[in-house]
Amino acid sequence: MKKNLIRRAHYLLVACLFSLACVWSVPAAADTVYQTPESFIAEAFGTPPAPAFLWLTAEVQASIRPLLGHPYPQARLRYWRVGDTTAWVLEETGKEYPITAGFLVQNGQILQARLLVYREARGGEIHLSSFLRQFDGAGIDASGALTRPIDGITGATLSVDAMRRMARTALSLSRRIPL
Repeated sequence: MKKNLIRRAHYLLVACLFSLACVWSVPAAADTVYQTPESFIAEAFGTPPAPAFLWLTAEVQASIRPLLGHPYPQARLRYWRVGDTTAWVLEETGKEYPITAGFLVQNGQILQARLLVYREARGGEIHLSSFLRQFDGAGIDASGALTRPIDGITGATLSVDAMRRMARTALSLSRRIPL
């Protein structure tokens, strides 16, 4: 009888430890660096220009808040410019973690979109060139919508939405840079 009680307590302890291990073994997000921001800028311009800064004043924040759904969480943003081409490195939260992307904008249209750093557990398919090429040539209309449809990816809805928001923001911000 005492032996059976000890055996049951042992099984109960093992079951509890296993349950706790399952709960606490949630995979941590790992950064997947597809391209560094510095490499993106160098690729875009050859010899990288010195960065410039756009202060995110109340007026600027008011213009991008509807595009993002929230104010951008910085006081200023770096951008790079050569002639009428600007490059932006932006971050936006996907499901839980920031996604870092680069956008090259010229004459109110995206020349190139790149996923730079991805930190989510799912949805990393947004790094594929077949997805990113959809942004090429996109602009924004008066309502702030992209002028080209961007197809979603099953299982990556929030990541796709984050890329759309960043693209609209890069286009809007590029309009604020005096040429």
